[in-house]
Amino acid sequence: MTNHRLKILLVDDEPDILEFMEYNLKKENYDIAKANNGKEAIVQAQKIHPDLIILDIMMPEMDGIETCRALREMPEFKNTMIAFLTARNEDYSQIAGFDVGADDYITKPIKPKVLTSRINALFRRYSNGREASEKSKVTTIGDLQIDREQYLVYQAGKKISLPRKEFELLSLLASKPGKVFTRDEILERVWGSDIIVGDRTIDVHIRKLREKLGEEHIKTVKGIGYKFDF
Repeated sequence: MTNHRLKILLVDDEPDILEFMEYNLKKENYDIAKANNGKEAIVQAQKIHPDLIILDIMMPEMDGIETCRALREMPEFKNTMIAFLTARNEDYSQIAGFDVGADDYITKPIKPKVLTSRINALFRRYSNGREASEKSKVTTIGDLQIDREQYLVYQAGKKISLPRKEFELLSLLASKPGKVFTRDEILERVWGSDIIVGDRTIDVHIRKLREKLGEEHIKTVKGIGYKFDF
């Protein structure tokens, strides 16, 4: 993969894990910066503006969830890719992570080939998404306007800010109003085939979209998936 020296910020309170990831990702020609906790990560991110941040969830002082939430509240990191590093593989931590705007999960113990292939796949998916958004930057459906370039949604002129995954889910459903997207299709298009997430993750994101946009736009097709109506 040609990556033009993309920058990755690694955040973990375990020096051995930082060294392991740094060693393997430098071999893939990535520029690497490191931080030992969430507070240090925010300072580093503001300094170097990385293309990807890999955050350990379980850290002292400021854990990964809190750090991700804080970063997403800063305009300059609204669309920066963030992946969580965790030894906890239960459904709750995934939903909590995606809820604050995570793009992916990498579970410990980490294998070198899995780490590098996962990171390369993330950058490919991000690049493909950017290309697609540039072809069709703004979609207007009824009272909704979806700006794919700025990751913004307007409803009847009112700006609604959505976390990245909620935006991508809405953007997908609204790309073909009336079409029923199956759960497998949604998982593939929004989260990618490399990421293992449960059905509850989709349901949580759908529920949050309905809370923000109203019940009328996103319809459930029982046993199949969801569609966008207007």
